[in-house]
Amino acid sequence: MSKYVLLYLVAGALLFPNVSSGQEVMGKSGQLALTLEQCIQYALDHGPGMQQAFLDEKIGDREIKSSLSGWYPQVSANASANNNIKLQQQPIGGELITFGQKYNSGILLQVDQQIINRDQIFAGRTSKYIRKQYEQNIENVEIATVVDISKAYYDILLTFEQLKILDENLLRQEKQYNDAKSRFESGLVDKTDYQRAAITLSNIKSDQRRAKESVHAKKAFLKQLMGYPSDEDIALSYDYNKMETEALADTSRNLRPEERIEYRQIQTEENLAQLNTGYQKWAYLPKISASYNYNWNYFNNSISKLYAQSYPTSTLGLTLAFPIFQGGKRHQEIRIAELQQEKIKVAKNDLEKQINTEYQTALAKYKSDLFEWKTIKSNMELAEEVYDIIKLQYDEGIKAYVDLIVAETELRTAQLNHYNAMYNLLSSKIDLDRALGNIEI
Repeated sequence: MSKYVLLYLVAGALLFPNVSSGQEVMGKSGQLALTLEQCIQYALDHGPGMQQAFLDEKIGDREIKSSLSGWYPQVSANASANNNIKLQQQPIGGELITFGQKYNSGILLQVDQQIINRDQIFAGRTSKYIRKQYEQNIENVEIATVVDISKAYYDILLTFEQLKILDENLLRQEKQYNDAKSRFESGLVDKTDYQRAAITLSNIKSDQRRAKESVHAKKAFLKQLMGYPSDEDIALSYDYNKMETEALADTSRNLRPEERIEYRQIQTEENLAQLNTGYQKWAYLPKISASYNYNWNYFNNSISKLYAQSYPTSTLGLTLAFPIFQGGKRHQEIRIAELQQEKIKVAKNDLEKQINTEYQTALAKYKSDLFEWKTIKSNMELAEEVYDIIKLQYDEGIKAYVDLIVAETELRTAQLNHYNAMYNLLSSKIDLDRALGNIEI
């Protein structure tokens, strides 16, 4: 399996040569790294959801072929052998006459051909819509796959960015801890600065450990969605500046429900319901079929001579079955089909409202997350400036150590919040694209 995965990644690297020097790699050194596009393509080829959708399509195709096979001649053969223990007897003219012989056997070859059959007509007319349903189901799963993979991918990468922040904070705090310890040992300050530095350092290490552990779980989730081998490590390639650009969306685009796959699916259901109503109205159609059979009959009182001579018969026939009265069943079935059509129309109207609600919700959340991200980004830049000033003042002996700790904590919080806000913005942008039917596959 690992060899096939390696070959796939090599092919993916050739197909998607967009890993530039501006991108960063998260994974083991020297390991091929996957971009978002490659992760999505791998999931579309190997993901469990996609595999099930393709299998459903194959099963549906076989079911359609099975239902249409009724138009072809149906050939069957039957064989029988009987030991007539008690032959029929009847008195005729004062004599007891025995009919038949002790042993008989028969071989029947039967050929039936449907000429007019409403079930077969209905199967033929609905087959293209049923195939369309399976195609639309695959498209729906593809869209869900793109959305889920994108969110899982961004979640990992932004967690990795948070780890970078924590690593930087850890180095900075270790220096401050060592400085505070030296000052304490030199008798320049009391032990509170040293103790505060130790507490802050411990908190950063705890946050760092938690983030590192979460990466393993998030990678496992991504591999599950992709259908990626769970025992293989996965490396991801990304460009944070590109992610910021991709997070921006055109909020002026108008909503068109027909661009949503769910809307096209219910349109297909509507077409099938219309055909079903027509099918129920065809109940008056006769069933016409042709048949041909050839029967080899064998009779003898001795079983050893049973097949010595045959007495064949053959029949060519045409059968017409015409429904005359069904107790009102046809009327009731037509009415049920019409009510089902009305039900789908109600569901279609409700779906349009649901799509509009999803769009308005996604648009509002995106605008809110965009504003929050810009605000937090501005706060982060401000927190960086405040920290630099307070750090300089602390080194000059103007500010107390507690002020430096507060500035350090505010900076770290602002930086981590910034990446959380970025993930929320990317997720809401994906949800907005999905609400608009704008997910590219």
